Amino acid sequence: MNNYDVVIVGAGAAGLSAAQYAARANRSTLVIDRAGSGGQCANISELENYPGFPDAITGEEFTERFERQARQFGAEILTADVEAIERDGDRFRIVTDGGPIAAATVILATGARHRELGVPGEAAYGGRGVSYCATCDGPMFSGQPMVVVGGGDAACDEATFLSKLTDRVILVHRRDRFRAQASLAERVLANPNIEVRFNTEVEEILGGPNHFGIEAVRAVRLRDTRSGEITEESAGAVFVFIGSDPQTDLVPFVERDAAGYVVTDGEMASSVPGLYAVGDVRTTPFRQLVVAAADGAIAAHAASHRIDMLTDAIVATATR
Repeated sequence: MNNYDVVIVGAGAAGLSAAQYAARANRSTLVIDRAGSGGQCANISELENYPGFPDAITGEEFTERFERQARQFGAEILTADVEAIERDGDRFRIVTDGGPIAAATVILATGARHRELGVPGEAAYGGRGVSYCATCDGPMFSGQPMVVVGGGDAACDEATFLSKLTDRVILVHRRDRFRAQASLAERVLANPNIEVRFNTEVEEILGGPNHFGIEAVRAVRLRDTRSGEITEESAGAVFVFIGSDPQTDLVPFVERDAAGYVVTDGEMASSVPGLYAVGDVRTTPFRQLVVAAADGAIAAHAASHRIDMLTDAIVATATR
């Protein structure tokens, strides 16, 4: 059974950042991901808000650079399906479809899966007007009409953010009232740039060629759930905020918050010693690539320190 100092499950920005820092600290490091490197980042058409990249870069190229840098420091990357993470005393056993792997520490970077509307056009225009992050993609659609879907805190927060970029935001919610905190809801309702449509659902996302000649979101078909009336609204982008599901099935034994995200301390340590959580899978107030990358660096540093402590304890026991 192969044995590593640090095994990272998930090869998005958080996982690859952790790999770089762990390998650079001269720790034997393995990254495992069922789909290869990139995570959600690989689907970004234009990444323009990552520090140090003043010119937009594709998520695919960004991921390639992240991976290349991690490999240059000695990290290994394995495409495999992780079936279980098991505690083995002070260590861990990672069960994959290619066999078991032993690790002194584990960094969980499995992310969270955005809930989707499941309507026609959503998948077809993903990364071309359909987005799940207003902070990431909103500025690309400045001045254009936008549609926000959802009724919780995230939807209200992001609609408010987008209202600073355009004077036409339609906030669609299928219920007759917001689920968001009262202060957030009141702010949205008082915003002249936001039109709220309760009891309304998205029926279809429509596309057409944009000014670059690329097929992208051009309109949204909406249905009033009370009257059944169908309307069509022009839109350059649709932002979906109906929740997300953290990918924590592999670690049912760690502490999680009410929404299911892994609870960590400032060193990204979970409730289980030696197991760290980074990026969108953990409880965090701000989900961005730069935050995920920072999480990975912190976790790798903490994991390296733990390995030193374990080594010192073994040496001390052997010399007694």
